[in-house]
Amino acid sequence: MRIAFVHEWLVTYAGSEKVLSEMLKDFPEADLFCLVDFSNGRFKPHFMGKTFRTSFLQKFKTLSGIYRYLFPLMSIAVEQFDLSGYDIVISNSHAVAKGVITGPDQLHICYCYTPMRYAWDLQHQYLREQRFNGRPRGVVARAVLHRARIWDTRTANGVDHFIACSQYIGRRIWKAYRRNSDVIYPGVDTNYFQIGGAKGDYYFTSSRMVPYKKIPLIIKAFRQMPDKKLVVIGDGPQYKDALREAGPNVSVLGYQPDDVLLKHMQDAKAFIFMAEEDFGIAPLEAQACGTPVLAFGRGGASETVIDGVTGFHFWEQSAQAVCDVVAKFENSTITFDPTTIRQHAERFSIARFRTEFRDLVMAKWQAHSRANAGVKERAKYEAGLRDRDNGTGRSLPHQAPA
Repeated sequence: MRIAFVHEWLVTYAGSEKVLSEMLKDFPEADLFCLVDFSNGRFKPHFMGKTFRTSFLQKFKTLSGIYRYLFPLMSIAVEQFDLSGYDIVISNSHAVAKGVITGPDQLHICYCYTPMRYAWDLQHQYLREQRFNGRPRGVVARAVLHRARIWDTRTANGVDHFIACSQYIGRRIWKAYRRNSDVIYPGVDTNYFQIGGAKGDYYFTSSRMVPYKKIPLIIKAFRQMPDKKLVVIGDGPQYKDALREAGPNVSVLGYQPDDVLLKHMQDAKAFIFMAEEDFGIAPLEAQACGTPVLAFGRGGASETVIDGVTGFHFWEQSAQAVCDVVAKFENSTITFDPTTIRQHAERFSIARFRTEFRDLVMAKWQAHSRANAGVKERAKYEAGLRDRDNGTGRSLPHQAPA
């Protein structure tokens, strides 16, 4: 078997990149493709030292800071990868990776984090967050997203099997593509994220600061609770917004190395998570540290945070909702036992992910190979019938293959 992994873009090492790294450990002989790699080799150790084969968009290196604005070209770029020499193609997709072109003898499995969230049901939220509503560029954005939906639906037909990263995403795949999917939750490094010592007196959140993560809104909530402390780790487009929103009781630390992140995960009173996320690894990393999570109760967190056992859900993305859930947490008589919380997180371990992923890929490949062999045998049989007709227009009787 020759295997290819297709990733969208490599600019950071976060959720989907961590999942790809674990996939590669199961199939270390695989080749790697992505549209652009602006990592300058920083993440090579995570991918066994392999180099990603990139698309023509890699030539736009001067636009590395705004690569997302190349989106209209991405659907074209992903279709230019020549994957004809591979038996199995695995797309690691939340946008366009599943749009690669494969043939009938090839098996295409898509590990799907979401159908393009900004093109489907979250389009209006995306346009508001990007301040595109009511502006000329908003008209252009709506036209681009309209064409993206058409392309996205068409390319779903080129996928043989979908794997969803959560039940929530499985429902979105069905809604957008009318395709069934198997659910395999991403793995969480429960060996690295361990229970620490005594809890501190602060709440904690960490994330890449992009609009749908709502980090400035979490900070705004704590500005309304001056007696509560919040520590924030992460950077991204909204980092300056987060700094402007912060009061004296909020520490915005920006990007920090893993050991600093781990220490804050372990020591926090609770982890705050406000995104409607496809899956959300960070809440499970916190739970692996025995830290309860206060999470927006939609998306992946509705499946990974047990309300009243490993944390609390809240139901509105607003500063007041965060204030209310913090008050509920502090006044609760529930004892959030770190060991119980960690045991729940262990159900999402990396070892479990790798076993489930490898077994599913191999099962789908065996079924695909048997089906292809049956088609070829049938074609051979029908060709034999034509040869034996001897131009008489009638077939000689013999047994057809099963």
